[in-house]
Amino acid sequence: MRGMKTPRIFIFENIEDYFIDSLAPVMTFFYLHKLKKRRHKVTRFGFLLVSILSLAACQPSLWGAPPPPPTLIVSSPSAAAHALVQIPTLAPTITPMPPTAVPTPVVLNAAQVWASPATPLILREKFTSWGFQVLAAEQASANLYIDVSQTAEGAMHVSTWTYALVAPFPTLIDNVASQELLAAWGGSAFGPFVGIPLLMEETTLQTFTALWGAPAPGAVQVLPVEQLLNAAWNQMPAWAIIPFEQIEPKWKVLTIDGQSPIQKSFDPIIYPLTVNYRLMCVDQCQVPAGLNFAFQNRDPNQLTTVIMTGVTAMVRATAKTMNTKGILYPGEEIRSVMREADITHINNEVPFFTGCPQPDPKQEKQIFCSAPRYMELITDMGTDVMELSGDHFADYQESAMYETLDIYKQSNLPYYGGGYNVEDGRKPLLMEVNGNKIMFIGCNYKTIYASATDTIPGAVPCDFDYMTEQIRYYRSQGYLPISTFQYHEFDTPEARPQQMIDFRRMADAGAVIVSGSQAHVPQVMEFYNGAFVHYGLGNLFFDQIAKRGPHLTENEFLDRHIFYGGRYLGVELITARLTDFARPRYMTEDERNKFLTMYFEKSGWDFLQAAR
Repeated sequence: MRGMKTPRIFIFENIEDYFIDSLAPVMTFFYLHKLKKRRHKVTRFGFLLVSILSLAACQPSLWGAPPPPPTLIVSSPSAAAHALVQIPTLAPTITPMPPTAVPTPVVLNAAQVWASPATPLILREKFTSWGFQVLAAEQASANLYIDVSQTAEGAMHVSTWTYALVAPFPTLIDNVASQELLAAWGGSAFGPFVGIPLLMEETTLQTFTALWGAPAPGAVQVLPVEQLLNAAWNQMPAWAIIPFEQIEPKWKVLTIDGQSPIQKSFDPIIYPLTVNYRLMCVDQCQVPAGLNFAFQNRDPNQLTTVIMTGVTAMVRATAKTMNTKGILYPGEEIRSVMREADITHINNEVPFFTGCPQPDPKQEKQIFCSAPRYMELITDMGTDVMELSGDHFADYQESAMYETLDIYKQSNLPYYGGGYNVEDGRKPLLMEVNGNKIMFIGCNYKTIYASATDTIPGAVPCDFDYMTEQIRYYRSQGYLPISTFQYHEFDTPEARPQQMIDFRRMADAGAVIVSGSQAHVPQVMEFYNGAFVHYGLGNLFFDQIAKRGPHLTENEFLDRHIFYGGRYLGVELITARLTDFARPRYMTEDERNKFLTMYFEKSGWDFLQAAR
């Protein structure tokens, strides 16, 4: 991987096997002792701190397609086995006995667990799977109990749960202050969602009631978990609090004080929706040795981010600006975001060529090349994947294409969508990062520009039967496919009918993301058959800006896609405006709101919006 980034393969132990194996000697010990006496005195704790767990993995079903031809697989140089996270433990507190007696802890031989109404269902199910009887209401009969914990520092058997503040995907609001969230809980008319109830399931309500006190009348609407998403979309504007494991693509995760659990910079210590649940023992009983309750529903080592971009062409005025202001100048503002991603995708549409002429901003002939030294910008962006499906890859014939491919090879930069020949260019690119298996496949839809043959390099033509076969097969092997197109360019945001047919075909085959790399004018998006389809992202580094007034070619999407535990969680839309013929800058809040409003409406999401 480029720059400071090195995607890594992590190997995790099977948590349930770990617990069952650890528990076996303890259960044997239970049967060798009699239960002497039990004292019922419940000690309660309640409320906040942090750790982090991995949960939810989604394994796709087998499609039964025949094995494909050999495929380039990119992974890290080494794999590291990671042990389970351990919480610092303290010895259980034993009730003092008279001086003449010897304190003896009672060891459970038939433990029953009482779970408070705040306990997430997954935690209850864990104990059932370990052979414990979980009681719903009879707390007095329990030996152990689970409840919201006031502190986790120095405590044993604490499970940390991360919750997310979410809204329907086509929501303009990006950030909510913690004071605004607490004010809404208390019924105050403060914040962007004034008068709009927080949606949540019953256990979530019980959890935050334990932390924040009872909500004000009308501040919360409780629904079954399976109804939350549809209810939110049907009554926009809307917002909700859900456990991290329930995040899916049609939710937009809102930041709280700038913190989001789907971002790499997330700090759970200062995040207000981090909750601890503690396993505690009644009176003199002893929590069985080896019973490790220290697991979480969010593990940062299972989070993978992928940034997809549109058109890069370091030519004409872009190249002239780079010569004047520095090769790295175009990426100065977006550099940190690009480099932070685990996988950064660049669609460089033109070849690098040693004989490339000096850039001419007034060049009219659409034959392009870039000086090889411009590769420094690609490297500085932390580029991990290069797409070669562009129209202009063959502009300077075979020698320039060979030189370009050699430069990528020397930089250890994997590519797809083009190559030394058709066989090289059409095969999927496979990557595994933080346990998430990701596949890239792409093509050039316009055969006039798809120059690759059995013996000649270039962009590869679209072979839909081949592509869908590859997508089905690798999805059955646990990969999450990303399909991209160099399609026809259009001067308006709408997707065209045939374009929709072709893009949706990839989603029907099992792609989780279908992305248009070709667009100079950004295009609309949709959710289709479980996939996020974005018909065009716009330019990244290309000189198409208007001399007078704003133009649609100046607007850019950088799509940051989130993967976790073998699942696709969704996308964050990063929006930018091209300046100085070369340099993207982040949109202002007003620019972003206007831009997203137009694209949400044209995508068919014309909803009322919460407003500040």
